[in-house]
Amino acid sequence: MSASPQTIKHLQSLKQQLNHHNYRYYVLDDPQVPDSEYDRLLRELQALEQQYPQLITPDSPTQRVGAAPLEAFAQVQHEVPMLSLENAFDEAELRDFNRRISERLIAADALKEDQPIEYGCEPKLDGIAVSLLYRDGLLQRGATRGDGTTGEDITQNVRTIHSIPLRLLGSGYPPVLEVRGEIYLPKAGFEAMNRAAREREEKVFVNPRNAAAGSLRQLDSRLTAARPLEMCAYGVGWFDGGGLPDTHTGVLRALQQWGLLINAEMTTAVGVDACIEFYRQLAARREALPYDIDGIVFKVNSLSLQQQLGYVARAPRWAVAYKFPAQEESTTLLDVEFQVGRTGAVTPVARLEPVFVGGATVANATLHNRDEIERLGLRLGDTVIVRRAGDVIPKVVAVVPGKRPKNAAAIVFPERCPVCGSPVETLEDEAVARCTGGLICEAQRKEAIKHFASRKAMDIEGLGDKLVEQLVDQKLVSSVADLYRLTHAQLAGLERMGAKSADNLLAALETSKATSLPHFLFALGIREVGEATARNLANYFGSLEKIAAASEEQLLEVDDVGPVVAHFITEFFCQPYNTEAVAALRGAGVSWPDIEVAERPPAPLAGLTFVLTGTLAIMSRSEAKALLQQLGAKVAGTVSAKTHHLVAGEKAGSKLTKAQELGVDIMDEAAMIDLLKQHGAL
Repeated sequence: MSASPQTIKHLQSLKQQLNHHNYRYYVLDDPQVPDSEYDRLLRELQALEQQYPQLITPDSPTQRVGAAPLEAFAQVQHEVPMLSLENAFDEAELRDFNRRISERLIAADALKEDQPIEYGCEPKLDGIAVSLLYRDGLLQRGATRGDGTTGEDITQNVRTIHSIPLRLLGSGYPPVLEVRGEIYLPKAGFEAMNRAAREREEKVFVNPRNAAAGSLRQLDSRLTAARPLEMCAYGVGWFDGGGLPDTHTGVLRALQQWGLLINAEMTTAVGVDACIEFYRQLAARREALPYDIDGIVFKVNSLSLQQQLGYVARAPRWAVAYKFPAQEESTTLLDVEFQVGRTGAVTPVARLEPVFVGGATVANATLHNRDEIERLGLRLGDTVIVRRAGDVIPKVVAVVPGKRPKNAAAIVFPERCPVCGSPVETLEDEAVARCTGGLICEAQRKEAIKHFASRKAMDIEGLGDKLVEQLVDQKLVSSVADLYRLTHAQLAGLERMGAKSADNLLAALETSKATSLPHFLFALGIREVGEATARNLANYFGSLEKIAAASEEQLLEVDDVGPVVAHFITEFFCQPYNTEAVAALRGAGVSWPDIEVAERPPAPLAGLTFVLTGTLAIMSRSEAKALLQQLGAKVAGTVSAKTHHLVAGEKAGSKLTKAQELGVDIMDEAAMIDLLKQHGAL
């Protein structure tokens, strides 16, 4: 049955009225009609759409709930990575952040001497970061942050959140607009959920953040819809077509006009002192706010200055999260155990009298290394202060000396690995002690195999932690290549494994043989080579052979690879047992296509050796070193006849004298910065 023009017009009017009232209620917190009037309009729209189902559109207020449950979340590739933020934990760190970016902007002639920076200031909501993609104003996709590069498609769930418009309001928004924000559960909603759970004698949520995360990851969007979630926009990831205001706070106000909720506490502050004052004022009101926050985010307000400052590997240079003091409690240290990780690191772990802190019961805490135990002056039986901030691993931060018992015993760091008995060594430039047993150490072997089989590595479905431990304990597997030699009889005979499970695992192993170079590189477990670094290496070199043959200088040309990572990569491929393991995996049928790499022009400073000495005023020597290496230069620690340029800062000493004796070209920091600008590194 077709609808008359008058009916269509009335239906459109109902949708517009309901969207307007949603905006007034959820975004502006200023409703214009009572709930009964809103409900009457909604029922009228539902009745019309039931009569004329062909008129139902995705942006209708009736379409927020009711999709069939999903079997699993699909993966989403973010067009622009969702990066994390640098943290500051005290005034000194915030002032240091302000000083660094001011100096960088002054050096780039983007800021005058003594000119304060204007910042956008926003509470740091304790929730879940999400991305919303709008095309021509219509909500097309919602996704979680995930690892920053890849998230999960939660479109059905975000559609149920009333502070997220299904269609943007007004006009002037770009045709393609990706909005980023934080989904959270207000305190009142959290308390109501837990009250209802207690009445039903069900398990309650520990804190609002966990409740929000659990709500977003429901495969049935009807369950998400039943929870009072909100979404607060904090920025734009990317846009295509149209334009945006030239300040961060201007962008947020535009998003509010287009129907999105922004934080009412958002403001601007000129200079770091004003930022600190805003932090103090909001910290004093923190407990009275209707939602949880764990700090304040300060962002350079000018988008052009943001562009000048750019990014480091995983965070923007132009933003910082000034965190509130972490939540702390005191408890008793009962014991210290020593765990051996995948790389052989021997880590002391405190066993504590359980204590509720930071929204969770804590019974274990990291002690990091021997130096940390000595710094704390820790003894068994001590009363200690435990800190837990958000999802950070709990740590022991202090000892209460006045409560030390008379029988408090010293903590003895093992000289031999607690798993395999091999000697434990600490390198001169490292605080971490490591087992020297390598693959003969079952702890390292087990962790290496677990990592190899994990979803983001070789993705061997069904090869869980317990099964890996069985395989190693029963000496069926001593290296990752042994996985591909397992037989049906061996697997079927294991505890909780039968013929069907054995078939499934063998099929998963066979499937995993066809992989990609980034996944294989990550699976090898090279120290400090995570997913992003593995991807950058693969895209830069194209083949495993070229990566294995690369020098440290060549590796340093890759984004996200510094001197430490370059050393670990070359060290890995120099070890015979590692190359033998790679050969064994290839012999077992593991394969991947090489990546076609376009010809690159030679790096502008390739073949030149620099030495840095003295104190630099604009940037640290490590920053200067990284930028020079980015342009292909080698940065050495000593001056020799092979040195091409010496960069001399203030109080340059013997290196300057030697360079003058050898006739090496000497430049000051300003000349080096000009050189870096000339070649696009600044």
